[in-house]
Amino acid sequence: ATGVRRARPESVVFTYQGDGDMAAIGMAESLHAANRGEKITTIFINNTVYGMTGGQMAPTTLVGQKTTTSRQGRNAGNEGGPIRMAEIMAQLDGVAYAARCALDSVKHVRAAKKAVRKAFDVQLQGLGFGFVELLSGCPTNWHLDPIAANKRIAEAMIPVFPLGVYKDVSLPAATTENAGQDSQEDGRE
Repeated sequence: ATGVRRARPESVVFTYQGDGDMAAIGMAESLHAANRGEKITTIFINNTVYGMTGGQMAPTTLVGQKTTTSRQGRNAGNEGGPIRMAEIMAQLDGVAYAARCALDSVKHVRAAKKAVRKAFDVQLQGLGFGFVELLSGCPTNWHLDPIAANKRIAEAMIPVFPLGVYKDVSLPAATTENAGQDSQEDGRE
């Protein structure tokens, strides 16, 4: 994405990354691109597993969550806790916008749509790197039907990965101080 953006600066460039790519295999590249303030928008899908390769434990897997590679559940003493990417990204100088949304309800999907638009807006305005983490279900690897998967997002994921805008350089600093509390619970940004 960095190469495309630099070779074709007029282009709108985005990445769509999962837990494994964003928070493991591609973490170094993603963090450095964000820190440099590359004019890129990143949409990060957090479903707490390596969903495309069989449901192994991911960097975002919840403590106690069972996966194909953590049959007894993730153990914080062995594997550490889940990585919270929105909070990490918000600390980087080159990041213009960092938010976390969920895809478990109509209200949260509407808030996610606004966040994605905002992440593209900061790119188009040349303000820096835009980042949106989306808490998403994985019914297949969670062995749940879609309704139960949405319930799991609400009851198990959101408490660990609080929703909110963590950084927005286009707003006064006081606006984002309470990130992760309730700004997206009621559909506001």
